[in-house]
Amino acid sequence: MHFHLHHKDKELENQGQTLYQDSEEQQPPEEGEQEEEQEEGAPQQKKALLIGINYTGTDNELQGCHDDVHNMSRFLASKGYPINKKSMKILTDDREGESNPTGANMLAAMDWLVSEPNTTCFLLYSGHGGQIEDPDGDRDSGFDDTIVPLDFEENGQLDSDLLHRRLVSALHPSSSLFVIFDCCHSGSAIELPFMYRSDEEGNVSLVDSMKEGVHLVAAAQHLLKGGFSKAKVQEAKELLAGAQSLFHNMKHRHDVQAEGLGEENFQEEWNTENKDVFMYSGCKDDQTSADATEDGQHVGAMSWAFLKTMEENPDQTYLEVLQSTRLILADSDYTQIPQLSVGSKIDLDVPLAI
Repeated sequence: MHFHLHHKDKELENQGQTLYQDSEEQQPPEEGEQEEEQEEGAPQQKKALLIGINYTGTDNELQGCHDDVHNMSRFLASKGYPINKKSMKILTDDREGESNPTGANMLAAMDWLVSEPNTTCFLLYSGHGGQIEDPDGDRDSGFDDTIVPLDFEENGQLDSDLLHRRLVSALHPSSSLFVIFDCCHSGSAIELPFMYRSDEEGNVSLVDSMKEGVHLVAAAQHLLKGGFSKAKVQEAKELLAGAQSLFHNMKHRHDVQAEGLGEENFQEEWNTENKDVFMYSGCKDDQTSADATEDGQHVGAMSWAFLKTMEENPDQTYLEVLQSTRLILADSDYTQIPQLSVGSKIDLDVPLAI
């Protein structure tokens, strides 16, 4: 099986790769089934999981992911997150044991993060994002979006379906989850039902599948004007397949962009979970994220832009943070387009809560 990994302006190719086979895959908890270490109605506690993978010593090596973790931990400390093993887990590939970012360790840490009620949860993932040939053949694009554990060559990658089940479906209704994914193809990395994007002028809108699909159909028609060729026909087929996927997904995802996702790939019940989940992602599904050097430090561009905007103005709304990160990236000549995905419809003008 052949797949491509993209991250930080780097494209990699490997052979023989699969999706992670989760032997302990969790189902969404039934009412009263989830272990509760706190009383319902207790004050909110804060927990954080920070994952940074540099893939040191491999052909896939990155440079800024550990620094993203260190910078984010300092920021979270300023926001009242306790820096102790009970409240914060850090997984980087210079650590051993449970703190080494293998697929199994990452999933176990995600389970820990969302395991309790009345909890404000924070997740950072900085590393490779990928797209792998869909082993089931049920996606219109032919690919699953993934994140890439350190042991991916031996044990596979973590796909968006699995991440949704472990992070969103498993989240207690009294808890919230704030996510930053600084990796490629991350726009729908945990498959949330509502997605917002800012344009170059800072205008933010809910991404509309109908408009996206009509745009792709028009592009295919324009491509075929003036003659046909094998290459043109193939490209037009790909554009029309993308449009068909978007139109199909409108049944289940309302006005949500689903680039590369077929209707069977977004579970209907996920659209009614209404979990308090907020994810800022480094780029659209079809884009790559940039590795950056800022102030002499290697960092992920999305993590750096988020921290920079929060440092400049810590009292921003969800809308303002999305606008500000887009403008900071654009002003620094990064072409990636950050996105905000949420688990339910929200007022973007309310203050961002971490």
